[in-house]
Amino acid sequence: MAEQRWMVVAVALVVVTGSATACPFSSIFSFGDSLADTGNLYLSSALPSHNCFSPPYGRTFFHRPSARCSDGRIILDFIAESLGLPFVKPYLEIKKYGGLENWNVEEGANFAVIGATALEESFFQDKGIQLPVNYSLPFQLNWFKELLSAALCNSSTSCHEVLGNSLFLVGEIGGNDFNYPFFGRMSIAEIKTYVPPVINAITSAINVLEVWKYVVEWEVLTITIHQQVVGVLE
Repeated sequence: MAEQRWMVVAVALVVVTGSATACPFSSIFSFGDSLADTGNLYLSSALPSHNCFSPPYGRTFFHRPSARCSDGRIILDFIAESLGLPFVKPYLEIKKYGGLENWNVEEGANFAVIGATALEESFFQDKGIQLPVNYSLPFQLNWFKELLSAALCNSSTSCHEVLGNSLFLVGEIGGNDFNYPFFGRMSIAEIKTYVPPVINAITSAINVLEVWKYVVEWEVLTITIHQQVVGVLE
């Protein structure tokens, strides 16, 4: 199974770098942290002060801050462009301003949030670490489940048609699971013990997506991981 999953990653990345006409994907669903967020933290109910929301961020492409932690586009934007798809909107923009019932499935959805962790907040609370945001990978999966029930899966046929042709990006995610304890001056030895739980959290998220595939009878579900941080401390 592991070998098959990495083969899928290789094939997907080759497709992304090739011509858009050869690509079978009709939409993108993305999960991750600041390297993938296109506005979810900015649109969150309690808007925090963050450097990414002020100049010079966004100056080279959007010519204004775009709620991305980049001076222009992020990896997700380049992937969408290469596939001939629109930039992937943040989930909270879809939910707050367009309404899930009016959502265009070809736009896909981005669930990534700046500062997100792979592990749930309770893991860090048990170790005395206070997180600035609580948008873990399991939290983002709940958003995806909400989208499924509200807009996507009115029938198994609609799920089959939409998600069978969708590209799923899981990551970048996991870096903040190490950043926060580093900032808290925890020892390297202690932080190294976080590596297995982080790997398990990412793997579990992919497994959850695969389980949902079988529940709604998806024929094809492609999951890519365009960056992992599992060896960052090794």
